[in-house]
Amino acid sequence: MKRLKLLFKTSIFVLISCIVCLSALYVYAYLSDGIDIKTSNSFYIYDNKNEIVYQGSGNNEWVNLEDVSDYFLDAIISTEDKYFYKHIGFDYLRIAKSLYTNLKNGYITQGGSTISQQYVKNMYLDFDQTWERKIQEAFLTIKLETHYTKDDILEGYINTINFGQGCYGVSEASKYYFNKKPNELSLEEAIILAGIPKSPNNYNPISNYDKSIDRAKIVAQSMLNNEKIDIKTYNTLFEDEIILHGKRDLNNLQTLMYYQDAVMDELKTLDNVPNSLIESGGLKIYTNLDIKAQTALENSIINNMQDDEVQVASVIIEPDSGKIIALTGGKDYKVSQFNRVTKSKRQVGSTIKPFLYYTALENNMTSASTFISEKTDFVFSNNQTYSPTNYANKYANTDITMAAALAYSDNVYAVKTHLFLGEDKLVNMMKLVGLEEELEEIPSLALGSKEINMLDYANAYNTLANGGYNQDTYLIEKIEDLQGNILYKHKQKRELVLNTNYLYILNEMMSNTYNTDFISYNSPTALSIKNKLTKKYAIKSGSTDNDYWLVGYNPDLLMMVWTGEDNNKEVESNYSKITKNIWADTVENVLIDKENNWYQKPQNIEAVYLDPVSGNYVDDTSGTLFYFLKGTEP
Repeated sequence: MKRLKLLFKTSIFVLISCIVCLSALYVYAYLSDGIDIKTSNSFYIYDNKNEIVYQGSGNNEWVNLEDVSDYFLDAIISTEDKYFYKHIGFDYLRIAKSLYTNLKNGYITQGGSTISQQYVKNMYLDFDQTWERKIQEAFLTIKLETHYTKDDILEGYINTINFGQGCYGVSEASKYYFNKKPNELSLEEAIILAGIPKSPNNYNPISNYDKSIDRAKIVAQSMLNNEKIDIKTYNTLFEDEIILHGKRDLNNLQTLMYYQDAVMDELKTLDNVPNSLIESGGLKIYTNLDIKAQTALENSIINNMQDDEVQVASVIIEPDSGKIIALTGGKDYKVSQFNRVTKSKRQVGSTIKPFLYYTALENNMTSASTFISEKTDFVFSNNQTYSPTNYANKYANTDITMAAALAYSDNVYAVKTHLFLGEDKLVNMMKLVGLEEELEEIPSLALGSKEINMLDYANAYNTLANGGYNQDTYLIEKIEDLQGNILYKHKQKRELVLNTNYLYILNEMMSNTYNTDFISYNSPTALSIKNKLTKKYAIKSGSTDNDYWLVGYNPDLLMMVWTGEDNNKEVESNYSKITKNIWADTVENVLIDKENNWYQKPQNIEAVYLDPVSGNYVDDTSGTLFYFLKGTEP
């Protein structure tokens, strides 16, 4: 009996203490500064001409509560927080249930978020599931509830929700998905929109129509349970297919959102920008986006890609500055939001060979150094064998030059060079040019057997394109808050890591990949696009059973293109030509107004006419120019 009394008294004391603490917390929150909910989490993205190309959750898109369909308000409250108008920021029953589950599992697996809590999350740039974040979120929720009415909170919430496809807020979502104002939404349209925020990529009707309807039916069930619709209405919903719009007023490039997503990824890595922008009231992000280049890239993809499951990724960089001026992580953002430039890793194939041959030049080989091109079995000390083959089993069965090996992408020559130098040399070279991916010292590395992220790889390739400088490639030039205060400005850091003499020789060799002088027992790998090119480029193609690559550059532009299937299925060989055409069509359109620009020949580089395949001396009319450091000519 005494124990029961003690337990009862203790419980009463704990309860009263909790009430006092909560009351004190609410009073403190009320007396502290409020939150400007009409500017929270607004962000504006500008291109390289300071023209706005995207805006989210900003004042211009804000819609008042009375200008939103009651259907939508009923749907969003029913599915997200049915007690919204009754609680003071928290649904304690849901929280207790989720807290029990989280403690049982030892980490956060469930949440009991109300609309107020979700609105607080929408004011942040990240959604980390940590206890520290949850405590911070709780206090800000109290602060929100003590300074604003329920209608104010609901209005702010519906103006900042992520509706997928780059749409933030019900006004923008209504326009994009249905070409309507928020007060013009039909019941079915309103229900579909209310279902999207649960998982914007999965439940938006442009990307996944069937999934969005399945989700909408769950929302409709919640409305029925909360007596917002009757059973007769419920039973007649979604009998006919919903007409979708899928266009935005500001910019309808279907690949532009990939660039924006990459910008937001980079934004999260910048230490100068605070995690929460509630106090500063938003962001103005000035990027290196060149709309002309992005448009040229998109048009080239549309004109060349087939209507199948094969995907594409590409990045375009201004070599000298490292500015990323265009980027696409897929064919069409409406269909797939997965950004293959920033998120994926693929085998890079023969595109790694220029790094190998630069290493060879630094280690006393020349562009005329020869190895025999023939079918070869490499046998190692542990009796393991490695038997690389050339494409279509084409071999010279005699000595060929490094220049020819690069033009034909001869695999046997590459492996011989790799083993001759030592397998560590290529690994060290890739680190030197800025590659972050850890590589193994294996024979097949010479043929690009390692999976590498495209953005990481492009950064390494830019060292070849910019004259040998290791520097970061980047998308964001400057960030300001909405009052114009500069939060971040990019500072260029450059370190010369390559020898400009050998780099010039390499770039000249790479221009032979579409040189008709090299037509012999084999043909240069980029010969099919020669007639499209009006300027001089260093080019290298690469392929595996599942991937096709083309990388090319000159002093004005570096462009990298990949095509393949996400599930690593074998890709038809015609995509080799498609990849090359995407590259050629894009670069020629981007550089259409520029003069032909090439790298200045260093003074101690000598040019000699040689036979392109054998490297023997010939007269000026029948040979090809090979370049050498003075004194190393054959």
